[in-house]
Amino acid sequence: MATSTPTTLADLTARTGLDVLAHIEREVAVPVIAGLQAQGDLIVVPWQLLADVTVPSTARWQEVPAAGVVLLRGAAGGNPHTLVADAGTCRWTRTVEDPEGLALAVVENTAVVHLVHPEHGGSGIAPGRYVVRRQREGGTEAGLRGHRLIVD
Repeated sequence: MATSTPTTLADLTARTGLDVLAHIEREVAVPVIAGLQAQGDLIVVPWQLLADVTVPSTARWQEVPAAGVVLLRGAAGGNPHTLVADAGTCRWTRTVEDPEGLALAVVENTAVVHLVHPEHGGSGIAPGRYVVRRQREGGTEAGLRGHRLIVD
């Protein structure tokens, strides 16, 4: 998905066959971020920020296929967060050791890859290594005790 001009959401949905809700502007450039980024109930964290997360040497890495890979489906089988990449530019594994139990996958990409979600549109992930985790919220506001996962 690496291009010399910014990728628009229209370009991304046309190339992948994935769709977003009608009210989302399709002619906007999809931002590409090298740092921390969130998309609904997912958060993408640069590898170096999570010293306690590891990938065992026995992990099975897979190339991201042309159709993409669903990293997380919303509550009750809802909308998917789909990772899409050009062939040979991204691999991923679900074999992750995370003491907090939030990690869903580790992603390594040599070119820009994208997350697409029907309600959130798209976001770009700059080349690097990232941990994809569930988001959680916590505190005492609004009666929260401890932490709970964000669901979208």
